[in-house]
Amino acid sequence: MIKLIVFKIFSNKYAKYSIFLIVGFFAGWILFHSSQRNETKTDQLPETTKNTIWTCAMHTQIRMFKPGKCPICGMELIPLAQSNIASFDPSAIHLSKEAAQLANVLTSVVTRQKPIKEVRLFGKVQPDERLFQSQVAQFSGRIERLAVNFTGESVVKGQILAEIYSPELITAQQELLETVKTKQLQPELYEASKEKLREWKLTDDQIGKIESSGVVRNNFEVVSNTAGTITVRRVNAGDYVSQGTVLFEIADLSKVWVMFDAYESDLQFLQTGENISFTLQALPGLDYKGKIVFIDPVIDPVTRVAKVRVETGNQSGRLKPEMFATGVVYSKLEGYEDDLVIPGSAVLWTGRRSIVYVKQKGTNEPVFRMREVELGPKLGENYIIMKGLKEGEEIITSGTFSVDAAAQLEGKPSMMNSSKPVNK
Repeated sequence: MIKLIVFKIFSNKYAKYSIFLIVGFFAGWILFHSSQRNETKTDQLPETTKNTIWTCAMHTQIRMFKPGKCPICGMELIPLAQSNIASFDPSAIHLSKEAAQLANVLTSVVTRQKPIKEVRLFGKVQPDERLFQSQVAQFSGRIERLAVNFTGESVVKGQILAEIYSPELITAQQELLETVKTKQLQPELYEASKEKLREWKLTDDQIGKIESSGVVRNNFEVVSNTAGTITVRRVNAGDYVSQGTVLFEIADLSKVWVMFDAYESDLQFLQTGENISFTLQALPGLDYKGKIVFIDPVIDPVTRVAKVRVETGNQSGRLKPEMFATGVVYSKLEGYEDDLVIPGSAVLWTGRRSIVYVKQKGTNEPVFRMREVELGPKLGENYIIMKGLKEGEEIITSGTFSVDAAAQLEGKPSMMNSSKPVNK
C-alpha cells in the first residue's frame, strides 16, 4: 500500500516538486540555525579584544571599538595603546606611537647654555674716505694735455697728470723777470713777484729755473700729490678751468672699509672693538677678520639700518670697492649667563602667547601637554627661556604643529585654545 502511494506521488510532477521544496526549506533552516550559534560563539571573544580602541594614525581624535578605516582619510585604523591611560593628565594630548612616528615628533631635553648671539650682517667694500684726494688746478688756464686719460688708472706721488696753458701765469713770470733786474734797488717787489708764483704752487726750484734761464714757460704741469687710483676724471683736453677746479679724484686703496648694514634690532648686540669675520662673494674660500671701529649713531629713515664700519688692509688689491661682503659677529649677551636655551622649532606663536609642548614625566608613551613660556632674546635658531620651563624637562622640537593640531581637534588646550577642556 505504501509503495503504491509513493509511486503515485512521484508519478505526479507537481507533488514531486513540492517535496523537493519542503526538503530545501528544511536544509536552509538547519544551516541558518548553525550560523546563529557560530555568531554567538564569535561574540564570546576575549574581553581584552572586544574593548580595544582603534584610532587613526593621522587623525587621533577618531576612536572606534572595532577595526576598519578612518572616516576622514581612509587609512587603516590602528589599536590605541591603553596602558596607564587613567594616570595621564586629562588636558594632555596622547598619541599612539605610530602617529608620533608619522608626524615626525622628536623631543629634546631643556638644558642650560652660555648664550651667544650670532649676528649676521651684509654690506659692501668701500674706499677709506680718509685716503681720498682731489687734484685741483692751482691756476686758471686751458688743458693742453692729459697724461691720465681714464678712471681706474694707478698713479704715484709726483706723477704728471696734465699740462695747463695759463695767461695769468705767463704774466706773473714776466713780472718776476722784470723785478730781477731791480732787486737790488727794490727787493720788496722782487720778493712779492716770487710770492705770487708760490701761491700758485710753483716750487722754489721751478722759480729759480725761470729766474736763471730768463725764459717764460707757456705750459705748466699738474703733479699728483698722492699715490692711488683715479676714481673720477672731470676734465678733457681743451677744457678751460678756473683756479680750484677739481681735475681728478684719487683714492688710496691700500686700506679699505667694509661697510655693513645693521638693523636696529641687532644694534644692541654690536659694540665697537668687537671681532668680526667676513667673506666676499667674489672671493669664495677666503675668510677675513677685523674689528668693528665705528657704528653709525643715526638710523637711516628709509632703510632702517645703521652703518657698521670695519677697516682692513688691502695691499694685495684683492678687495675692490662695491664687492659684496657677509659678516658674522658672535656676541656675548650682557645680563644672560647660564640660561635655559631651546630650539626655535619648539615654539608656536599665537599673537601675544608663546607655547611649547612638554612631555609628561613618568611614562614612555607620547603624552604631551601645552605650556606657555616667556621668551628672551633669539640666538640664531634658538631662544632663551625666561619663564615656563625647568632644566631637564623634555619638549617637542619637531612636529610641534602636528601635535597642536591633534590637541585642537580633541578640544584640549592648544595654540588656539588656552582654556581647559570642559568635562561632559
